[in-house]
Amino acid sequence: MLIGEYQHNIDTKGRVIVPARFREDLGEHFYITKGLDGCLFVLPPEEWAKLQDKVKAMPISKARGLQRFFFSGAAEAEPDRQGRILIPQVLREHANLTKDVTFIGASSRAEIWDTGRWNEFNLNLTEESIAEAMDMLEL
Repeated sequence: MLIGEYQHNIDTKGRVIVPARFREDLGEHFYITKGLDGCLFVLPPEEWAKLQDKVKAMPISKARGLQRFFFSGAAEAEPDRQGRILIPQVLREHANLTKDVTFIGASSRAEIWDTGRWNEFNLNLTEESIAEAMDMLEL
């Protein structure tokens, strides 16, 4: 399970260190794609396959937007010996990644955020909105 929050810097070539705990769960290679709310989704191969299968099962009239969004700019990543990955320019632009980035664990996936955007997202997250969402969990 991918959990936690880690801050790193992205270098001028677009490389960033993936947190060691995430590398254990993500495996030797994984997938990076555009995410929601201006972040990037990082998926291990089994979660990537589930996403593909679910999108393929949808009618094309409903799936084409998702197919274009998730798959057009996606990239397969393999950390180097220092645990770094190269994030393609199109994905860096989508998430506005320039220097300070935050990796977060989101259960079955990781997310990569521009640290400023992540902090802003958290400022706008209210207890009320979380309580409403928790109603769906029926705890």
